[in-house]
Amino acid sequence: MPAARETQRAPGAPLISFEGVCLGYGSKEVLTDLRFTIHQGDYIGIVGPNGAGKTTLLKAVLGVTRPLRGRVVRHGERGAHRFGYVPQLNTIDDSYPLTVLEVVLMGRYPLLGLMRRPRKADRERALHALEQVGIADLAPRLFRDLSGGQRQRALMARALASDPCILVLDEPTNDMDIVGERATMELIDRLHHENGLTVLVVSHLLNVLVPHVCRIAFLGVGDFRLLPIQEAITEEHLERVYRTPITVTEVDGRRVVLW
Repeated sequence: MPAARETQRAPGAPLISFEGVCLGYGSKEVLTDLRFTIHQGDYIGIVGPNGAGKTTLLKAVLGVTRPLRGRVVRHGERGAHRFGYVPQLNTIDDSYPLTVLEVVLMGRYPLLGLMRRPRKADRERALHALEQVGIADLAPRLFRDLSGGQRQRALMARALASDPCILVLDEPTNDMDIVGERATMELIDRLHHENGLTVLVVSHLLNVLVPHVCRIAFLGVGDFRLLPIQEAITEEHLERVYRTPITVTEVDGRRVVLW
């Protein structure tokens, strides 16, 4: 079993609960009857095909979208719900000639208040975030000149610069090769363990998440249930969810799903 789960902390106090939540836009329902809880220290994967509502669910977690029905309950103090959000790379406008450091400093803006400029301490925090993701040397480079993997790390640094308690990532390995996928997920593992972050990752690629997350749920393929990875990634459960023959095996100590 991968080290990422061997050293997983036991989940802490409840942070966010979905109680019979229906999500959608106008009169169109996208997701219905969502019932699950995110706990402090969780490492959660959400899997589903494009158009299944993954981004809609993330917006509800972040508080950007309100439910059509049901309740999203936020437990504990407000500071416990400080988010670091990493969007999909294809949603980023790179037309402005911003440096990597300037992009990461954007993560500090919510903490500055209106009409305040970043201070020395903010720049130092942004540089530390770049060190955390391993690209401090790229701080003066233009963001738009980076490779896809480097851009993803810069966006993760921007999220870390906001001093989050919960890290939320939307398709963090999109358009990456196998080496980039593994490096990105291993970085997320490290941030989860070393920083004590609660992590929520969505992807349309099941095998990218399986070796790393501790709980997983499926969108767009039957009932939404957030299960421990050991229960979710079995041939019996996956065949019931996807209604097709599936083999679960191990390769180099990593669980792999074969279709």
